[in-house]
Amino acid sequence: MDCAVVVIDMINTYDHADADLLLPSAAKAVPLIVRLIQRARERSVPVIYVNDNFGEWRSHHGEILDTALAGPHANLVEPLRPDDESLFVVKARHSIFYETPLAYLLSQLDIRHVVLCGQVTEQCVLYSALDAHIRHLKVTVPHDAVAHIHENLAEAALQMMERNMGATIRSADSLAL
Repeated sequence: MDCAVVVIDMINTYDHADADLLLPSAAKAVPLIVRLIQRARERSVPVIYVNDNFGEWRSHHGEILDTALAGPHANLVEPLRPDDESLFVVKARHSIFYETPLAYLLSQLDIRHVVLCGQVTEQCVLYSALDAHIRHLKVTVPHDAVAHIHENLAEAALQMMERNMGATIRSADSLAL
């Protein structure tokens, strides 16, 4: 299997400035991300969570998950809870690759195709797609399994990913993993 599903920044407390704009889109994306993760798990496709550490430099993935589950939007996090087979990479900036071990992990798993889902379309997903592209990885973004703050910027970001980076953009349920 040369494909992995990468879940970006969905383990989240939504305690940030633009959360009120992001929450409606995240609520729509969560069920599609859940189905995508379930299909990946059924097919033994690796699921890799790459998540912001929110400036908590001593935290690890368990603490990040516990904090998000204790927050007011746990209903958006609980369905996406990583299982024992899921991999988890902590990041500090927008791109899933920036100063993380993700590129090395993908090479060790012989992954050449990443399916990027999560949030925020016009920020972390866009920058991660670009970094995947420059690493010669095939990129797919399910347009309905990514959440945005600004719909117009998200649409532009998806167009940029498709036109400038050669990303495949389609619905989550139509993806063949």
